[in-house]
Amino acid sequence: MSTTDLFCDKAVLANAWYAVARTGDVAPGPLGVRLLGRSYVLWRDPEGVVVASADRCPHREAPLSAGTVIDGCLQCCYHGWQFGAGGRCVLVPSSQPGVPVPPRAHLEPVSAQERYGLVWICPGVPREDIPKIRQEDDPAFRRMNPDVQVWQTSATRMVDNFLDITHFPFVHAGTIGGDSDEVVPRIELEQLDESFFGYSYEVTVSNPEIAAATSGVQSPGAVARKMSSGFALPFACRSTIAYETGLEHILLLLSTPIDDVTSYFMFVVWRNDDFSVPSDEVLRFDLAIGAEDKAMLERLDGVLPLELAGTVSVQSDKPSVEWRRRFAALLAGD
Repeated sequence: MSTTDLFCDKAVLANAWYAVARTGDVAPGPLGVRLLGRSYVLWRDPEGVVVASADRCPHREAPLSAGTVIDGCLQCCYHGWQFGAGGRCVLVPSSQPGVPVPPRAHLEPVSAQERYGLVWICPGVPREDIPKIRQEDDPAFRRMNPDVQVWQTSATRMVDNFLDITHFPFVHAGTIGGDSDEVVPRIELEQLDESFFGYSYEVTVSNPEIAAATSGVQSPGAVARKMSSGFALPFACRSTIAYETGLEHILLLLSTPIDDVTSYFMFVVWRNDDFSVPSDEVLRFDLAIGAEDKAMLERLDGVLPLELAGTVSVQSDKPSVEWRRRFAALLAGD
């Protein structure tokens, strides 16, 4: 693995938002997570607001994620120090009455917010807002949040994969790929909306029995999709799928780097169906597709080379090539 393509130690990446958990996973906490090679702890304060900080007690450096939450205060497992709203230390059990808490006992909070059923944190100063998904505010759409997964692969390889459709006939032969055309029409890149840059296209995919709840088409065989795929730096991708029936299926695909070669994978689905099909049935097909991607990506070693000459690309790789160019420029501070 080339060390020149490692990215987790790049300071600029701390200034982005990353999804690290589902909102229900922090109830009340504590929950330990890893991001960009560092450990963080999440919990809910007395008002139910998510608080995030480094997973380290300032007293003797015990992991706070091993503690407990008592009435919204995070209690360290080692000496019982407690931290409340904003990470302020509110109790040192061993101190004599009337002795103030040492100023350095307070935790330095990390920016946190909840959106799309997920908890997002930014260790630095946010450069951009969380990517906007307009369907979140549309009552015609429902949202579904499957479990967080850990993939033994680099977030850079995940983004490369999620922007690509040429692997459909091969990696996804058991799901959507059986009826896909191996030849890809010329791709034209564009700004899709205020958050995502990518391309629109039409594709024919398989519609096996497992796909019926997702596609809304009960008959087996091929089904036509109008789609778009796009990215928002550093690692967010979105796919939109529209069927001839009028059904729309929106996927937010999030690759959060635990370190350079390990990642959380979260995806969120929005659909304008009649809400009659249980979420588990709708998600079953998307989870099967994700499992095929995971199996392939975990066969690849190391991080994706960011130098474009490091791999061979063709016309159909334009979306990934453009993401790599912009991501490398972000790391370089351009």
